[in-house]
Amino acid sequence: MTHAPDQPDRPDPRDDDLGWMLGVVFRGYVRAAEHVLTDFPGGPRGYHLLTAASSGPPRNQGALAEELGIDRTVLTYLIDDLEGPGFVVRRADPADRRNRLVDVTAAGRAAWEQRRSTLRQVEAHLLGALTSTESATLRGLLQRVACSIQAADPLRDLCSVVTQVRPEPPGGAGRDAPSRTRRRS
Repeated sequence: MTHAPDQPDRPDPRDDDLGWMLGVVFRGYVRAAEHVLTDFPGGPRGYHLLTAASSGPPRNQGALAEELGIDRTVLTYLIDDLEGPGFVVRRADPADRRNRLVDVTAAGRAAWEQRRSTLRQVEAHLLGALTSTESATLRGLLQRVACSIQAADPLRDLCSVVTQVRPEPPGGAGRDAPSRTRRRS
C-alpha cells in the first residue's frame, strides 16, 4: 500500500482505483502503439481495420464500421489509405452488387503479421512486471471482462475478432473461456 506524501497515515486512493490503473496502462499502450504504427497507413485505426478485415470472411464497409465503432465516412478514408499500398481491395459483393466487400491481400496480411509481432513485443514490455503466467491470467481476465461488456452492447461484436486472431494459449482454453463462435448480425 502506498501513502500520499502529505498524509502518511492515509492510503493512496489510487491503490484500488480501477479507472486510474486502466488509464495508466491504456495511455502507455497507446503511446507505444502509436510509435510502432506511426508509418502504418491510417495509423492505429488503419491497423485495427486491417485486423478486423483479416478475421473471417470479407465484410462490407458498413459492417466493418459498426464492428469498429468508426464513422462510415472515416472508414472510407481508412480503406483508401490501406488500398494505396495494396493491403486491401474492395470488390463487389456477389450476393448484392451494391455492396463493396473489403478483402485483405497477401501484402496486407504480411504487413499485419509484422506489426502484430512488433506490438506483441510492446505488450511484453508493458507487462514486464508480471510473470508469463500472470500475464496470461491478466489477458484472460481482461478478455472475459471485455466480452461481458461487449455482450451488453450487441451492436458491436469485437470479442469474436479477438478470439479469432489471438493464438490459443498453451494447454487449450479452460472451461471458463469465452465462446469462440462468431455472432452474425
